[in-house]
Amino acid sequence: MLKTLYTRLAAGLFVLLLSVGLLYTFISLYSLRDYSASVNQALHRDLATNLVSDRNLVSEGKLDRVAVQELFALYMTINPSIEIYLLGMDGRILSYSADPAKIKRKQVSLVPIRQLMENVGLYPVLGDDPRSHDRQKVFSVTPVPSADDPQGYLYVVLRGEEYDAAETMARGSQLLALSAWALLISLAVVMVTGLIIFRLLTRRLTSLTSLVQEFENSNMSQSPRVTWRDRRPVVRDEIDYLGVSFDDMARRITSQIEQLTEKDAQRRQLVAQVSHDLRTPLAAMQGYIESLRLRRERLSPDEQDRYLDIALKEGRRLSHLVEDLFELAALEAQEKQPVAEPFPLAELAHDVVQKHGQVARDSQLELTLSGDPTMPVAFADLGMTERVLDNLIGNAIAYSAVGGRIEVVVGQVDGFPQVCVQDSGPGIPEQDLEHIFDPFYRGQASYGAGHAGLGLAIARRIMVLQGGDISVENRTCGGAVFCIRLPRNPLDANDVLKS
Repeated sequence: MLKTLYTRLAAGLFVLLLSVGLLYTFISLYSLRDYSASVNQALHRDLATNLVSDRNLVSEGKLDRVAVQELFALYMTINPSIEIYLLGMDGRILSYSADPAKIKRKQVSLVPIRQLMENVGLYPVLGDDPRSHDRQKVFSVTPVPSADDPQGYLYVVLRGEEYDAAETMARGSQLLALSAWALLISLAVVMVTGLIIFRLLTRRLTSLTSLVQEFENSNMSQSPRVTWRDRRPVVRDEIDYLGVSFDDMARRITSQIEQLTEKDAQRRQLVAQVSHDLRTPLAAMQGYIESLRLRRERLSPDEQDRYLDIALKEGRRLSHLVEDLFELAALEAQEKQPVAEPFPLAELAHDVVQKHGQVARDSQLELTLSGDPTMPVAFADLGMTERVLDNLIGNAIAYSAVGGRIEVVVGQVDGFPQVCVQDSGPGIPEQDLEHIFDPFYRGQASYGAGHAGLGLAIARRIMVLQGGDISVENRTCGGAVFCIRLPRNPLDANDVLKS
C-alpha cells in the first residue's frame, strides 16, 4: 500500500493534517471557552452592584435579609444560569439561592474576589464554585451593604450548574457537529490541494524512476533510449541534477561493462595464446632433449651440439616470453611506476642506435640516426624510454630484409620531443594497424611472425604511464614508421595526447 513515494507522502500529509486538525479543534474549543468566559464576565461585571441597587437590598445602611431571600427566589426563576451567594468578610457562605443539597463548600477564597475588585479590566478571573470542591467559575461581586462599610459580599456565579448543563448539551450536538464538519471540509480541501502539489513535485521523480528501471531491465548493458537531458535539458534543481548525474553514471556503467566484456574476451584469448606460445618452445625443448638422451650414442658430437643449441635457443625464447608476460602484467597493474626526470632524448636515441649497430651490420642492414639534435628535453623515465626504443629498433632489424635501411629520426612535433623508427620492411596490413599494440596480436601477414606479440603492447603501456604517446603508420615508399612523443614537464602529459 505504501510502496511509492507519492502514496507515502499522501499518507504522511493525511496524518499531519489530521493531527493539526485535532490540535486546532482542541485549542479552538479551549480558547472559545476562555473567550466566552471573558465576554460573559465583562458584560456582567456590575451585575452584583446592580442587583444591590435595583432590588433595594440595603436599607438604612444595613443589608435587608428579607430582600436578599426574595432576590434569591426571583432570580432562580428568571435567570437560572446564575447563582447568588451572600458571603461574610472571611468568605464563609451565609446564604444562597442554590439547592442546599448541592452546596459542597462552606467558604470560598477571597483572593480572586479582591483581584477582580482591584483590577476590573482583568478577564477572566475565576472564583471558587460552591457546588464543587475544585471547580472555578467566572463571577460578579460587590461589597455589601457598601464599599465604605463592607460587612460581606454579594457573590454571583455567572455560569452556574444550569448553564453547564445547557452548554454540555449544546456542545454535544450542534457545536461538535459544526466543528466536525469544519474539520472534515478543511482536511478535504487541504488534502486535495496537497495531493495535487505532491503529484507535480513527484512527477519528475516518477519519470526518473522509469529511466532507472529501463536501465536495470537492460542488465545495465544499454543506456536508456531517452535520457534525462532529452526530457529536461536545463539543470534547475536537485531532481534535475540527479537525473543528469544518472545519465552520466549510466553511460559510464555501460562503457565499463563493454570494456569488461572486451577485457574478458581478451583475457580468454590471452590465456589461449599464452598457452600456445609457452607450449611451442617447451615442446621443442622437450623433444630435442629426449632425442639427445635416447640417441646420444648414435649422434655425432656436432649433432649433439646442434640439439643442445636448439634446446638452449628455445629455452631462451621461453625465458624471454615469460619475462615479457611478467613485465606486461606489472605495467597493467601499475606495480611498475615510471620515475620521471628531464633528459635529452636525442642523446638517448644516439646511445640506443650505437648499441644496436653491430646487430644491424651482422644482418646486413643500414642503421642511421638523423634529425634535430637540439630538440627539447624530455621529461620521462630514462630506462623505460630506452626499453621502448630497444623494442622498436629490434623489431625493425628483425623484420627488415637483407640490404634494407633503418632510420631513426629525432625531432619535435608541436614543441614535444619525438623519435621515429622507420624501416624498409613489408609494412603492416591496414586491417592490422588498429590492433598492432594489442597483446599477442600478430595479424595475418608475415610482418611480426616469430614473436609473441608482447613487445609493442609493453611499449604502448610504458608510453601511457609516462604521459606520452606512440603511433604507427605505413610509409608510402614501403615499410612502417613507429613514433614516440614524450612530455617536456609534468604538466604536458595531457597535451601530448591532444596534439
